[in-house]
Amino acid sequence: MKILICPDKFKESLTAEKVAESIKIGILKDWKHAECTIMPMADGGEGTVSAIVAATKGKTEKLTVHDPLMRPVDAFYGISGDGKTAVIEMAAASGLALVKPEERNPMITTSYGTGELIQNAIDKGCESIIIGIGGSATVDGGVGMAQAMRIRFLDENGHEIKPGGGNLRSVKHIDMSGIDKRIAKCKITVACDVTNVLTGREGAAYVFGPQKGATQEQVKVLDDSLVYLSNLIRRQINIDISSVSGGGAAGGMGAGIVAFLGGEIKKGFEVISEIVKLEEYIKSSDLIITGEGKIDGQTAYGKTPAGIAGIAIKYNKPVIAFAGALGAGYEKLYENGFSAIIPIADRPMSLEESMKVTGVLLEEAASRMIKVMGIGRKIKNYL
Repeated sequence: MKILICPDKFKESLTAEKVAESIKIGILKDWKHAECTIMPMADGGEGTVSAIVAATKGKTEKLTVHDPLMRPVDAFYGISGDGKTAVIEMAAASGLALVKPEERNPMITTSYGTGELIQNAIDKGCESIIIGIGGSATVDGGVGMAQAMRIRFLDENGHEIKPGGGNLRSVKHIDMSGIDKRIAKCKITVACDVTNVLTGREGAAYVFGPQKGATQEQVKVLDDSLVYLSNLIRRQINIDISSVSGGGAAGGMGAGIVAFLGGEIKKGFEVISEIVKLEEYIKSSDLIITGEGKIDGQTAYGKTPAGIAGIAIKYNKPVIAFAGALGAGYEKLYENGFSAIIPIADRPMSLEESMKVTGVLLEEAASRMIKVMGIGRKIKNYL
């Protein structure tokens, strides 16, 4: 039997690759001749680089860039095996995890470091760039990213504005003349799993600002600033980003990449599954195993396991999903291609305890699954 193991990460516990390896170990304990293929997956957030590098036999580039507070930070991005595609996680350079809770303030944090990663990928000769924009610390509309790529945002005195979303209203002129001409020939894709637009109650500032440290007063200032920036871009660059689906993701980085780099926003899972040729692997497998840290009713909306099940159902392939925890509404997923959804905990335990032993729990859950499948085969012989 050919088994495809293609989970997402178990957040703050195990990477997708480690999850897949643990499941494989559990399977082979009781089914030594199973043919297991590991394919770590992601939906545009953390793990996107490792998923594509692993699937394409690529490599990881490391370099020092600027973090959200313009301090040096060691960051990374991936390059596919053929050297043509770069894969960037915004969180590696401009992520919330890089800023201590007491330092978080989107009025001054910048996406500059992400721009440095993009520019480096272009300098390496990449012809296309995929940018996963989850987990950012910024609400600057991608202006910091653009500044790192030689686009100038000038105030009324012709001076470059200071970093941060709180300074966007100081921009009077956007000077695009310095941007690297190679960008026009580079296909840039934003991998994003949210549909929020740039401004308003469902926009970047109101929805995501508070988790990045913004007060309610600052949220209003940031939203007004993004409205101002959007209007300025429409007048000076002739691009309307106000209603772009996903434009509000990562503090407006989605809209910024569309405006300044000519990028396109796509669902993260779809972008990654196409690159790793997931559908081909599913089509040629007998059993699909996926999973992530929590599976609930929201999993159906763009999350990795649901995307996998959606492909598998086309070919009538059974899908088993492992979860660290099950949340409200997970039962509805059985109507969307899932054959079984299995929590991995084997006894009452706290979240903290389960996160420490996730690998072991996955191994044992996979082993139990194989035993149950064996019973099923015996019963079938009696029917």
